[in-house]
Amino acid sequence: MKQNKNKMVSRQRSSALLLVVLSIGLVGCCANALNVGSGIFDITGPAAEIGMMGYAMVNQTTAGLHFRLRARAFIFDDGAQRVVYASTDSCMIYTAVKRVVVQLLQAKFGPTLYTQQNVMLSGIHTHSGPGGYSEYLIFDLTSSGFHKDNFNTIASGIAQAIINAHNNMQSSASLYLNSGTLLDSNINRSPTAYANNPASERAKYQHNVDKLMTVLKVLKADKSDFGVVSWFAVHGTSMNNTNKLISGDNKGYASYAFERLMNGNDTLPGIGPFIAAFGQSNEGDVSPNTRGAMCPDMKPCDSVHSTCGGYSQGCHGYGPGKNDNNFESTQIIGTNQFQKALGLYKSATELVVGPVAHVHTFIDMTQVVVTPEFTGLSQNVTTCLSALGDSFAGGTTDGPGDFNFHQGTNSSSTNLYWNYLASFLSDPTAEQRKCQYPKPILLNTGGINLPSPWEPSILPLQIFRIGQLFIIGVPGEFSTMSGRRLRDTVSGVLQKHGIVNSTVVIAGLSNAYSHYITTREEYEVQRYEGASTLYGPNTLAAYQQEYAKLAAALVTGTPVPAGPTPPDLSAYTFTFQLPVIEDNPPLFKHFGDVDVDVKSSYVRGTTASASFWGGNPRNNFLTQNPAGFLSVQKLVGSTWTQVANDGSWDTKMYWERVWLTENRITVSWDIPTYIETGQYRFVHFGYWKSIDGAITPYSGVSSTFTVA
Repeated sequence: MKQNKNKMVSRQRSSALLLVVLSIGLVGCCANALNVGSGIFDITGPAAEIGMMGYAMVNQTTAGLHFRLRARAFIFDDGAQRVVYASTDSCMIYTAVKRVVVQLLQAKFGPTLYTQQNVMLSGIHTHSGPGGYSEYLIFDLTSSGFHKDNFNTIASGIAQAIINAHNNMQSSASLYLNSGTLLDSNINRSPTAYANNPASERAKYQHNVDKLMTVLKVLKADKSDFGVVSWFAVHGTSMNNTNKLISGDNKGYASYAFERLMNGNDTLPGIGPFIAAFGQSNEGDVSPNTRGAMCPDMKPCDSVHSTCGGYSQGCHGYGPGKNDNNFESTQIIGTNQFQKALGLYKSATELVVGPVAHVHTFIDMTQVVVTPEFTGLSQNVTTCLSALGDSFAGGTTDGPGDFNFHQGTNSSSTNLYWNYLASFLSDPTAEQRKCQYPKPILLNTGGINLPSPWEPSILPLQIFRIGQLFIIGVPGEFSTMSGRRLRDTVSGVLQKHGIVNSTVVIAGLSNAYSHYITTREEYEVQRYEGASTLYGPNTLAAYQQEYAKLAAALVTGTPVPAGPTPPDLSAYTFTFQLPVIEDNPPLFKHFGDVDVDVKSSYVRGTTASASFWGGNPRNNFLTQNPAGFLSVQKLVGSTWTQVANDGSWDTKMYWERVWLTENRITVSWDIPTYIETGQYRFVHFGYWKSIDGAITPYSGVSSTFTVA
């Protein structure tokens, strides 16, 4: 009997051991083998007459195109869960954009495959794209209201990038992580605010901005290259507020350069198959203008208020380009990111192992009760109704404001007139002033509801898990130290649950937009970022608390309440922008006729250009068009072959209104030094609008020119 019992125990132990071995084998062979898809699509909006989003300059309206804006999407699926990360060449993502993208996906794939919960949209924060695509009025004011065509182009383009990724799923893909330091590419534009953080905390870090780049490498089952996602914190403000050409700025260029390298120099942009997303992170106080902020005499600005002679208008940051050349600065900062990401991609060896998971909720950020654990205070506190301070109107060194507002002010006395006028929109209560203290409230946006709420109060919070990689989707711009604290909070929760070797990244400007998030100490200084921290001094602590809950729920599999639904404000949008009435060429001219022709020959390294009489680019955005508004063509035998289009870095398209209804379109090509010699020409494409509303295509062809 005893012998039989021992045999039974032995069998049980053997079975248990076999189960453990099989489990280990399954983890080793399959946990990192994911189904991965990638997709890209054009989201370029109107290239004429629409206010750009980012600098809030009324006179900065689109007047041409440098290179096209794209949405780049990646799908990760472990067989049980699926997540979508999309990086978009837009200033930010708004609640309405995410809502419509999900609706479009659900209309095609049903209600459960792609949802608010498992789709993350993150803007790269270029300041050179057309605006007017938010349902919250505060963001549309300087763009003359809401522009439905631009909104639809962005939302449908993002959805199509995800659809393309869905149709491009690769089984048994391998993912690898790598991180490294990137120098000479970002600086802190509010160093006095950063310096107000505790000395002991600052001592933990070598720099006052994050220099760490994180790269996710994606290979197909046969180990061939498939795609890459990079996260690095730097503003999309290499192109300054005088620029009027649509541009993906430095991150757009980094994507362009990486994709061009991997797909081949002969491939046209925006096609693939290799896709490189350069995602945004905690860039709130981080500038690409690495030479620093200077006055017109090239002396440093006042460090506290960023002023020159007491005024903010003359103080602005300078990028690394010579003679403040925006294009050169964009290319330098973009190249730095591209080359660092490429090096990390090539050397990545840390295999991503583990499940795919996601967690998401909506919260009302104006009513979060925050405990002392996250504030360090002696009692609970509550976040505030949204409000913007006086320093918000002072702008930043990347884009100074007007009317003698300046940064770093805790008083409204220097601008009594504007504060008085703003009070007619909504006069903050004594309770609101106390809650927002020490912020002097300029715009009490939480109290303005005409014709609908000006600012969001209900915001999405989201975390993705892809093995040991955790992506925190945040609905705003976290400052450097805010991002560090949030990452530490989430990492701490993961460690408590036994996940000790995680990589935690912040995906900035994701799913919605609520301005900035600074630390409490930075908030006290009331630089631009602190004045733009909507929900008061405890905003960051509220986020830390709520993301800690989400992180715990994510790793334990605990269900999370959906939270309140953000309002659909589409019925309240409006625009002051007049439509295109009609287009006409000059007398005795036709659409597509050449105005100023090319020279007969050019040397490589110089610029060729020509101008045409055309239609307003708002008539048709030529989305995902093989040529767009311009094509550079080379004569190969007897066939004209396209070598560049309006998505290429080396080309530019300028629009100008010559008379009431006349449009001059100028196209240019910076001829690369590596280009083959031969015969070339420009072809311009567009659409013109007649007085009866009919929109008709046209084209124009320049003379042939020689490249020697």
